[in-house]
Amino acid sequence: MKCYLCKYIPPRADFLATMTAEERDWMKQHGAFLDELLEQGLIVAHGPVADPNGGYGVSLYRIADDQNIEAITSNDPIVRNGAGHYEHHPMPHLRTRD
Repeated sequence: MKCYLCKYIPPRADFLATMTAEERDWMKQHGAFLDELLEQGLIVAHGPVADPNGGYGVSLYRIADDQNIEAITSNDPIVRNGAGHYEHHPMPHLRTRD
């Protein structure tokens, strides 16, 4: 298994406060996408981070060795629609409570 901290970087620092109606729809799809990955067991946890310098999202992934994290996150509806991108940070060890 491989583990990653994935940081969703929105297209602008005030994104959460200034989303257009279209972007709000994409964000709903984004949440549903992540919830589905959580149900599948690919994500351990996910949620928004209220950083005073600009909010962002964090997801902790635990995926099979033959899976590609970039391929997974590139299917996120918010990313597919060009509203932000992900940073992928490998985690050599992720301990969770099962």
